[in-house]
Amino acid sequence: MLTIKFIRDNQTMIAKRMEVRNIDVTSRLNKVIETDDQKKAIQSKLQAIQSEMNNISKEIGILFKNKQIAEANAAKSKTSDLKEESKMLSQDLAQKEEELLGLLLQIPNLPHASVPSGKTDADNEEIRSGGEMPSFTSKVFPHWDLAKEYDIIDFELGNKLTGAGFPVYKGKGARLQRALISFFLDQARDAGYTEIMPPLLVNQDSGYGTGQLPDKEGQMYHVGVDNLYLIPTAEVPVTNIYRDVILEVNDFPIKNTAYTPCFRREAGSYGKDVRGLNRLHQFDKVEVVQIQHPEKSYETLDAMVAYVESLVQKLELPYRIVRLCGGDLG
Repeated sequence: MLTIKFIRDNQTMIAKRMEVRNIDVTSRLNKVIETDDQKKAIQSKLQAIQSEMNNISKEIGILFKNKQIAEANAAKSKTSDLKEESKMLSQDLAQKEEELLGLLLQIPNLPHASVPSGKTDADNEEIRSGGEMPSFTSKVFPHWDLAKEYDIIDFELGNKLTGAGFPVYKGKGARLQRALISFFLDQARDAGYTEIMPPLLVNQDSGYGTGQLPDKEGQMYHVGVDNLYLIPTAEVPVTNIYRDVILEVNDFPIKNTAYTPCFRREAGSYGKDVRGLNRLHQFDKVEVVQIQHPEKSYETLDAMVAYVESLVQKLELPYRIVRLCGGDLG
């Protein structure tokens, strides 16, 4: 989350960088500064009243000591009025602070200077590719037809049990899924990652901690009675392990891996992009997370990409590594 000081000092630059993400944040930035000014005005008035109350309290003691009872009672009455005003201002301040936080949460983080402009995945920049794409001399079948023919994934049964987007893996399909999970976890362990088995539900603070809330709330499954959310990725609980934790330089790098089922509502998805294993509401994922010093963030990102690339190469799969354009970041 961008700090208020950073916004005040870099308002024009922030608005310009957000154009890469095709987002106009000018009005939001102005509203943040306006709300912060209002908060500071309330804070200043509250501090002045509290200071006046402290001074009057000292005077009351002196007045009583000097037998100036009427003056002392008048001062006490004024203190009561100031206390009531202080209470009202404290409430206004809390409300303004909450409003300011809500505004700050609506401003995305700045895209890196390397992020290209664009609006769709067609504008993504390919860095490199590898593996050998298979060539077919006969008719090619989509994976959902093959899954049905070999009885390894049953989409219709998943729809019966739960609904669309909740497939049932069967026989060799279930064994393959389990084997891949174990493969990725074992590889991560050998690469120095500590395995975590986190909860599958998180609280609201965790949702805010990794940016799922407030604007991606519609993409998560919400357990209303307990106000908990099914995780959209293991990144959410694993990253939140370090929320509100102060780390020392010597603690870096922290390397965690976790397997979890992931749950996403995928609201608004439709058409060919939701067939088969695309846009599932429940899917399995092995996550790798590193907590690193900011000065080494992109060096670490490159190392993590190279690590994942090595896994795909071991599985002898074709792949592409792309740099997402601004419009495809969300």
